[in-house]
Amino acid sequence: MNDYFSNLNETIKQYFNILSDEIPDFLYDYINTPEMQKQNGISVSCGTIYSKMYNQMWYSSLDHSVAVSLIVWHFTKDKKQTLAGLFHDIATPVFKHCIDFMNKDYETQESTEELTTKIIKRSKEIMGLLERDKIQIEEVNNYHIYPIADNDTPQLAADRLEYTLSNGLGATQKIWELNEIEKIYKNIEIQKNEDGIEELGFKDKEIAEKFVHAVSMLSSMYRRGKTKFSMQFLADIMKKMSEKNLITINDLYNLSEKEVIHKIENCKENKIDECFKIWKNATKINESDIKVNDKYCVNIDKVKIRYINPLVRNKDNFIRVNKISDMANQDIEKALNYKTKKYAYLNFDFK
Repeated sequence: MNDYFSNLNETIKQYFNILSDEIPDFLYDYINTPEMQKQNGISVSCGTIYSKMYNQMWYSSLDHSVAVSLIVWHFTKDKKQTLAGLFHDIATPVFKHCIDFMNKDYETQESTEELTTKIIKRSKEIMGLLERDKIQIEEVNNYHIYPIADNDTPQLAADRLEYTLSNGLGATQKIWELNEIEKIYKNIEIQKNEDGIEELGFKDKEIAEKFVHAVSMLSSMYRRGKTKFSMQFLADIMKKMSEKNLITINDLYNLSEKEVIHKIENCKENKIDECFKIWKNATKINESDIKVNDKYCVNIDKVKIRYINPLVRNKDNFIRVNKISDMANQDIEKALNYKTKKYAYLNFDFK
């Protein structure tokens, strides 16, 4: 089962090595299960990587899940918490959060999480490994119960930390190099927050400020017009094909994105293939404050705001960085108040 790690590109290998200088032996068997391997065919980009509007590195949902598990292992050395981190996106369908848009879950983007337990239970391989390791499914099917693995925005936990680091490495846009990630990561420790709960936090204010600045940049990118447009467009394609029985809900959870794209590109209904080709080859979208008729025009006023206000060591206490840094506070406010024009559109009619 060394195939997964040996087939990673050198950048991701080095990145994983920063997250944990060891890969615990028990992880290999779990990563090799069909349910986890399926995530290797899904990009964390929510499908945006397939359009010329973006220049992103391939980083799979499996890569993200493994990276989260390595972060949890690094900080806790706890097997159950590490597996909960590994499994947290096992229910991710093709195009990731686009399906949340299809389900009208713009703000929490958690509409697929309820399937996690079902997928684990149905897996003979995973259930057999859990029985071997004397672990109950309830101990690994919900990473929300482990605050180092996950917590509420704007706190910092392994999941939020990982997608910030990898998105800044190029999964969304290149913001930093590996040596900068290493400097940030080595500055993080387990701290106690204002509620007495363990949380990841920074040792030094200056490093926390740099991290928050990058988070603010990424937060805007997650909500820019072309991203909202692309996610809604892919969600609408899936919905139309589902209504025409050209694709099933099961397909979204069992096929790779390449296999689904093949279906899209060979779909003649409603000119779906032509519209997809226009989006795929587009280098920009148009934006407007008023609705544009006779075009595919998207309006999404409410989308999930991703931002982080981490703890930082302040003498003998731990405090939110915005309380002691004007720079961090300004970056956080910038992320919270980021706005786009109301509508985004491309020149085709997609009814």
